[in-house]
Amino acid sequence: MKVERQEVGARMSQIVIHGDTVYLAGIVAHQNKGKSVTDQTREIVATIDKYLAQAGTNKTKLLSANIWITDMANFAEMNAVWDAWVAPGQTPARACVEAKLAAPDYKVEIMVMAAK
Repeated sequence: MKVERQEVGARMSQIVIHGDTVYLAGIVAHQNKGKSVTDQTREIVATIDKYLAQAGTNKTKLLSANIWITDMANFAEMNAVWDAWVAPGQTPARACVEAKLAAPDYKVEIMVMAAK
């Protein structure tokens, strides 16, 4: 089966398509780095929408999501954006954990898989 990579960098590809499954790398908020969890989560889900469309799919076909947040005290704030974004009745399997991210200005990172 063919493997297609998009947005390829030296360390990772942002999008990998294998058969009818789309894998996105962990996405952080580059434009809203250092801003609120709300601002960062909004940017991240917009980027997910963009990458999924580029891969020929959309958020209604999400299979799973892994979310890393630097402080669980901000869990409800992140979830407010997430809950408004996900397609009702089409929510993915999901995990959310507290973790230190690559840079201190990042507060949220999200990685998803979707069907085509």
